[in-house]
Amino acid sequence: MSAPLSSLKILDFSTLLPGPCATMMLADMGAQVLRIESPTRTDLLRVVPPMVGEVSASHAYLNRGKRSLTLDLKQPQAVDIVKKLILEYDILVEQFRPGVMQRLGLDYETLRAINPRVIYCSITGYGQSGPYRDRPGHDINYLALAGVSSYSGRAESGPSPFGVQAADVAGGSHHAVMGILAAVVQRQLNGEGRRIDISMSDAALAMNHMAMAGYLATGEDPQLEKEILNGGGCYDYYRTQDGRYLSVGALEPQFAEALCRALDVPHMLPLMLSPRELDRQASKQKLTEIFLGKTLAEWRQVFASVDACVEPVLSLSEAENHPHFKARDMFCQVSDDDGVSRKQLASPIKFEGDAFVPGRAGAALGQHSQEVLTELGFNDAEIDALMEQGGSSSPKKRFN
Repeated sequence: MSAPLSSLKILDFSTLLPGPCATMMLADMGAQVLRIESPTRTDLLRVVPPMVGEVSASHAYLNRGKRSLTLDLKQPQAVDIVKKLILEYDILVEQFRPGVMQRLGLDYETLRAINPRVIYCSITGYGQSGPYRDRPGHDINYLALAGVSSYSGRAESGPSPFGVQAADVAGGSHHAVMGILAAVVQRQLNGEGRRIDISMSDAALAMNHMAMAGYLATGEDPQLEKEILNGGGCYDYYRTQDGRYLSVGALEPQFAEALCRALDVPHMLPLMLSPRELDRQASKQKLTEIFLGKTLAEWRQVFASVDACVEPVLSLSEAENHPHFKARDMFCQVSDDDGVSRKQLASPIKFEGDAFVPGRAGAALGQHSQEVLTELGFNDAEIDALMEQGGSSSPKKRFN
């Protein structure tokens, strides 16, 4: 059976993490993705360590299954090539600051006039409108501005940086994929494309589901370690005797009761379920003392068959070797162009009855330039002329 998105053809002008992650998700489901890259301004993701030989492990992962065409978009010939491509690759993902694609002559209205079916997705920090539209930012800034950081951390030390790029990925990448697929469904109904404006700060604000609902109902801001879900009760991480950590999520009465039984402290159940902050904090302090009494391995044995929502905090190497993730096929082998096999994270989207193998590791800069231009109808002489004029570059020129 063909992959679910094998009919989609996407031009990807994005760099770094949000856009490439979105198009990787689409490529993993079968979409044909062509990266449009500058021959002179290298995507920094290509040089982010660790390197495997001369290749960034991050780039090889986030850009697997995609082809690479180098175009100098400041050259009219390159812009003309994109306009030819948009007749066939009718989904576009770009991550420039607002106004850049318009200055290049590749804005939505221009491309829509060529192909009314074009779906045009822009991913930026603050969106295409508003006073912050031209402001630079990174994941930590979007989370801060959206209020997420104000109640995520410790009362004594304040907000804590996340280990994953929540606004970039859950905000930018995932919302871009949802928006694109929604537009594809609508296009199937009316034959028309549309513009999609993804703001990572908007998406970060929208991730405040529970906290924002509470704030809008009461007018009270959530505080660090004062809420049920941010350390204001037993829902937290607890240090063990050997310096490791357990996660405890025993919120519901049946899980809290199972936790108390396993720890032989049935009298603590009313405190854990109490609406009073002082009671919840008292139960949390008692749990802190109890969990310091055994090692992580010992606690894993205690809770191995107890339904109390208690799990160990694992390192990445431990997560890789966890039997659950192995059974879920959450790692895969992906080959590069030298035939070297690389282990990478697999797609978390599983389709029953089919296993779609990710494409090859991220392509070299401009690796498919000649191939793509030939598909567009250019002959060898025309391709050589384009490269001489600076409109495109071949793989052998990729480091120039």
